[in-house]
Amino acid sequence: MQENKCPVALDPTGRDFHGEAARLRAQGPATQVELPGGVVVWDVNSYAVAKKLLADPRVTKSARNHWPAFYTGQVPQDWELISWVAMDNMVTAYGKNHQRLRKLVSRAFTPRRSEAIRPRIEELVGELLDGLAAAAPGEVVDLRERFAYPLPARLVADLIGLPEEARRKANEVIDMMVNTTVTPEEAQATLMGWRMAMEDLIASKRATPGEDMTSDLIAAQEEDGSRLNDGELADTIFAILGAGSETTINFMDNAVTLLLTHPEQKELLDSGKVTWADLIDEVLRVESPLGHLPLRYAVEDIELEGGVTIPKGDPILINYSGAGRDPAIHGDTAEVFDLTRENKEHLSFGYGVHYCLGASLARLLATIGLTRLFERFPDLTLAVRPDELQPLPTFIMNGHRSLPVRLSRVPATV
Repeated sequence: MQENKCPVALDPTGRDFHGEAARLRAQGPATQVELPGGVVVWDVNSYAVAKKLLADPRVTKSARNHWPAFYTGQVPQDWELISWVAMDNMVTAYGKNHQRLRKLVSRAFTPRRSEAIRPRIEELVGELLDGLAAAAPGEVVDLRERFAYPLPARLVADLIGLPEEARRKANEVIDMMVNTTVTPEEAQATLMGWRMAMEDLIASKRATPGEDMTSDLIAAQEEDGSRLNDGELADTIFAILGAGSETTINFMDNAVTLLLTHPEQKELLDSGKVTWADLIDEVLRVESPLGHLPLRYAVEDIELEGGVTIPKGDPILINYSGAGRDPAIHGDTAEVFDLTRENKEHLSFGYGVHYCLGASLARLLATIGLTRLFERFPDLTLAVRPDELQPLPTFIMNGHRSLPVRLSRVPATV
């Protein structure tokens, strides 16, 4: 029988991702939590339940169609997480409209463009590594700021045709968007900021089309003549920019951190006993770059195991980070970083109809970036204790504010 419990307030600072997930998981497959602004949602930390809900046609990401609190105005326009639910794009569309938009967006990932991506990745990695190499011997550098962040951010900006200055502004907006400690005023400014940035980009590409996704999306049309309207286009481009950069930034950050704090695992990689593909999936499992991704909604009542029912219209929050460490699928060692683990199942690229279109590109970027980084700087070490690394101020993304490292070993003093 379902019990009414006082919802726990989700920590907006993200200080204890995994401990919080374990405590919530102990309460059941889905439990109610409170988000900033007093909004109550169902938090899912179970791998099996999360996977089931991600593929369930009774679950949608369209707030404008299936979240009564949103479309009746109970959720104000300056709600702290408004940017995540106000978009009108492929991610938030439902049913046939989602199929239409996903088909249009998938055309931007053509074999021709995919084939052309590898040389650009190699070029960007080389430029960034050359920049790091200019650091003085023993100098502490922020690897997140100087490598993990600019590599995917610049690549995705190139793919959508975003100029350098516009990219910097868009990245500032994305950083604010994933920060769950923002004020309502900052949330409203973020919403307006990214829409204006995308409108400027679209106007520029309509005037001067290029070899990029934005130009392709502007030109794309269905057989029946339907196409992305201006709102869908702006929101879709921004979703590609955010999804393609922010998650990969945090993946690179987490991968380097895990390798530097687990030398025995790095030795397995160096010796060829495990592969870079093993590394990618184990990092995505044990330290998913996504924490909680807002939001999904129940189209009708959904009954889960244990007598829990998510009522029609209630919002749902999937905890990807928590699902990756669920002992029900990964056993007593679910929290252990182990490259030899046979089962590395995770949901970090999503599942079902919303599975990430850019998953293969993300894997390519991660493989090239990480292999070249450790080839160039084999003595790379953390410059602080692991417990001194500060988490990002968010429950949406899982990463660090900075990643201080030394590229070479500091000579011992006598």
